[in-house]
Amino acid sequence: MQIATRTIVTLHYTLTDAKGEILDSSEGPEGGEPLSYVHGLGMIVRGLEEALLGKSAGDHIKVTVPPESGYGVRRESLVQKVSRDEFPDGDIEVGMRFRSHGPHGASMLTVAALDEDTVTLDGNHPLAGETLNFEVKVVSVREATEQDLLGFGHNCAGCRGCGQH
Repeated sequence: MQIATRTIVTLHYTLTDAKGEILDSSEGPEGGEPLSYVHGLGMIVRGLEEALLGKSAGDHIKVTVPPESGYGVRRESLVQKVSRDEFPDGDIEVGMRFRSHGPHGASMLTVAALDEDTVTLDGNHPLAGETLNFEVKVVSVREATEQDLLGFGHNCAGCRGCGQH
């Protein structure tokens, strides 16, 4: 069976940046679990989803995804400085991530920098602006059942149901 809209795709992948550094992989040192998703629902980055269309179990592909088809271009308008007083007492560290609820919905923010008075928050995805290189092996492809579609209902690009996007 070929990958098409509303098929369940199971695959192993390795994601590297433009320098060849591994950013993520489904196959760790101790082995790993393949990623499963419903094709055509935007659950993985668009560029990879487009490259997988029509592939079958056993296929192995390498694809380079530009920022526009990955996590988007970096937008400086999503970086803001706020008063440290806006945060509860306690440790704040560069790299911490948290969910913010604003007038345009929920978003993930990363602490990009801080000093005694301000905290710099970045609302860009950590991989925004990055060219992504995927090496993928398709493990299996099958038709999605209605139960599958309910189970994958969070419909979040790049997400494994972690709630981090």
